[in-house]
Amino acid sequence: MIDIPPGTRGLVFDCDGTIADTMPLHYRAWLAATREHGREFPEALFYEMAGVPTARIAELLNERHGYQLPVQQTAKRKEELYLELLHEIAPVEPVVQCVKQYAGKLPMAVATGGTRAVCTRTLQALDVFKYFAAVVTADDVEHGKPAPDIFLEAARRIGVEPRECCAFEDGELGIQSARAAGMHVIDVRPLLIRVPAPSTQQS
Repeated sequence: MIDIPPGTRGLVFDCDGTIADTMPLHYRAWLAATREHGREFPEALFYEMAGVPTARIAELLNERHGYQLPVQQTAKRKEELYLELLHEIAPVEPVVQCVKQYAGKLPMAVATGGTRAVCTRTLQALDVFKYFAAVVTADDVEHGKPAPDIFLEAARRIGVEPRECCAFEDGELGIQSARAAGMHVIDVRPLLIRVPAPSTQQS
């Protein structure tokens, strides 16, 4: 069970990597997208690039490895492949249990740097979308994470002062964002239990 601070009146959650353990799915989508062009994407490099926009990742693969991936086409294909994998999405179980524990007791919102469409489908896949009074994305604010805008807007939409909100995050930029908004922050990374992906080495 996750303990929240006394006096908390609202909860705000990041989505990818916090409610949903989506990073393995993103990696599989990238592997499939790059292999369509006969190229590999080492897993360690993928996690090194966490938070980098999709098209920029394709550019970096070209720059670092001498690939000639068509950047926009590869980025678009990766997103398509990721959406096809959403039915396999896994929850970050302690966080999802926390969501269910406080459902109907405290107002809750999602504050994500992802798109509304993908976030909504992710939450629906885990059957938790119904618990949130608001979903705030980078498109809803002027400045994305690490600026505090997303978390401030989430607090506004659930009618709770930011200082009375507890935020759940898995990324450094998100943690900085929530703290800048004046929220207490719970880093969920210690709660993530991942099985290493199969080796991508070719024999």
